[in-house]
Amino acid sequence: MTQAPELKQRAMQLVQKVAALQASLAGQIIGQERVIRDLMIGILAGGHVLLEGLPGLGKTLLVRALARGLGLEFARVQFTPDLMPADVTGTLVVDESAGQRTFRFQRGPIFAGLVLADEINRATPKTQSATLEAMQEGSVTVAGTSHRLPEPFHVVATQNPIELEGTYPLPEAQLDRFLFKLEVAQPPVDAIVRILETTTSDSLPTGAATLSAAELRELQLLVRQVLCASHLLRFVAELLHATHPHSASASAATKQFVRYGASVRAGQAIVLAAKAHALLGGRAAVASADLENCLLPALRHRVVLGFAAEAERVDVTTLLEEWTSQAQRQAR
Repeated sequence: MTQAPELKQRAMQLVQKVAALQASLAGQIIGQERVIRDLMIGILAGGHVLLEGLPGLGKTLLVRALARGLGLEFARVQFTPDLMPADVTGTLVVDESAGQRTFRFQRGPIFAGLVLADEINRATPKTQSATLEAMQEGSVTVAGTSHRLPEPFHVVATQNPIELEGTYPLPEAQLDRFLFKLEVAQPPVDAIVRILETTTSDSLPTGAATLSAAELRELQLLVRQVLCASHLLRFVAELLHATHPHSASASAATKQFVRYGASVRAGQAIVLAAKAHALLGGRAAVASADLENCLLPALRHRVVLGFAAEAERVDVTTLLEEWTSQAQRQAR
């Protein structure tokens, strides 16, 4: 990042606003401070985020409060089995005026700054895929015409664990579009007590806009100016190779449990998220700790495990320590 005093001062002003927003969100969504921090990192890195957790843990409330705090237009799409792709992206409608009949594009709810795809894995794969172009290209194509989405544009999707009835697993191509996958766990007992006290009283905490859409975009551009040393980039590259069962450096556990390793897009997600993590920490360059904080959210949905892993209850968290150690040795 350029070290001009005025740029550094501006960056610190924006980072302080982000800290204030995180504190406001933590007061509204109690017991989910780590999820709030990682969600903010995903947004600052310019990505989309997938939240997984049981119903009733405040996922929808969190995303709605985040949109309000970022000053973004908010749209919520409830994904159900009968939802059609046009219900998300929009469709052509007949417009009759002055005795003439023409077709007019009617925008769907995807045309918002922050779109909540609620319970995305309850819709059919065809409808789930309707968001692919929007998430990757920032546009929607209907009847051969492309329509640009607003900037910034982010999708935050929620999903129930796939073991629950009535869910359709997201295809790998769509999972790869999410920069982070965050797991929303049951809060501890003390946090539940505070939640019960707060949500059953006559005054619920609400937050106001802390940032504007322009300031968010400014922060996202600042994130890309944060430096990342070549040896850290090599560590990320070695880590990606370690996740592939057919690579020369694959361990026995990787060959046994992994079907497909992480893509290059996973490496981009790790580096961008680490830059956002460093910026929030007031640093102009990425440290190894920044990378380590972003590995699991960026990899847990991109590494496809096999039946052997399911049978032996092995997950990405189990394998990540081995991949990290292997990548550190190779990068030296």
